[in-house]
Amino acid sequence: MKSADKKTKAYASAGVDIDLGNRLKRQIQSLVKQTHGPHVLGKIGGFGGLFRANFPGMREPVLVASIDGVGTKLKVAFATDKHDTVGADLVNHCVNDIAVLGARPVFFLDYIGCERLEPRVFQQLLRGLSRACRSAGCALLGGETAQLPGMYREGEYDLAGCIVGVVERSRIIDGKMIRPGDAVLGLESNGLHTNGYSLARKILFDKMQLTVTSRLPGSKLTVGGEFLRVHKNYQPLLAKIPSGAIKGLAHITGGGLIDNIPRILPLNCDAIIETKNWRVPRIFKILQQNGRIDVREMYQVFNMGIGMVAVIAEENAQGVISRLKAKRIGHVVRGSGKVRLQF
Repeated sequence: MKSADKKTKAYASAGVDIDLGNRLKRQIQSLVKQTHGPHVLGKIGGFGGLFRANFPGMREPVLVASIDGVGTKLKVAFATDKHDTVGADLVNHCVNDIAVLGARPVFFLDYIGCERLEPRVFQQLLRGLSRACRSAGCALLGGETAQLPGMYREGEYDLAGCIVGVVERSRIIDGKMIRPGDAVLGLESNGLHTNGYSLARKILFDKMQLTVTSRLPGSKLTVGGEFLRVHKNYQPLLAKIPSGAIKGLAHITGGGLIDNIPRILPLNCDAIIETKNWRVPRIFKILQQNGRIDVREMYQVFNMGIGMVAVIAEENAQGVISRLKAKRIGHVVRGSGKVRLQF
């Protein structure tokens, strides 16, 4: 027994505290269980999560999977010492990535890699993950927490997530039915969401010499408060639209409107985006002016106030606009699968 104790202490002194990790995992079991329904089988802490794949009412269910992270937005979480929002960001980003195919989320797994396990930070992350999973109707099925001394700076961590959803095969949204004359709708974002932070931090922190506690110019909000706005989850709203009404969906993340909309366009169609049809949030104007960024690059780096794009047949557009609380931001024309911005 003494030999085992010495080995444990030696590992902890090297930066990996197994006992602390086990205690924290036991403490967060209630947060994880709050996301579980009857489909989740087995206990928490096994080598793999078990999910009973039974989808009543579906004739040909298709599983949809995606994996992502939240990028250098984590740097803002480190600077503000606030970690629950990035957990929610991760879940919502992943939910949106499968929602564009018409899928609803069924379970989610997270990965946290850290320099040293900090209980308070770990609990905040799990609270954010759990809260967002509950809101999305998604089971937090499992995850991995890796203590990796020497891999990360002190007090820092990395965060990634994998989501699995399901969609009826006949209801997959893939953009194939998009035609010239269709309307392009935009759903408003909640700030930067989870992309463009490397450039945004360079402008506000390095060039403008602001900190996370500085007031954003022309706003009562701090820079940290603006940067940590939670990425919106659009799936519950999209799920209310009747099947077949939406021809294509694009989640506007890295690549902005310029690179993400072409992912759903047929090769013989272009999307005309009329940038004056919605109000670009102040944060993007501050970044453009102070960073002296070309306007076209802004629409390729940032979402510019549009977090999700939907392509709808013109005859259905008005009803869908009302239900989604969307903006008409453009239309589809003949072309070669590109986005054309009109200023």
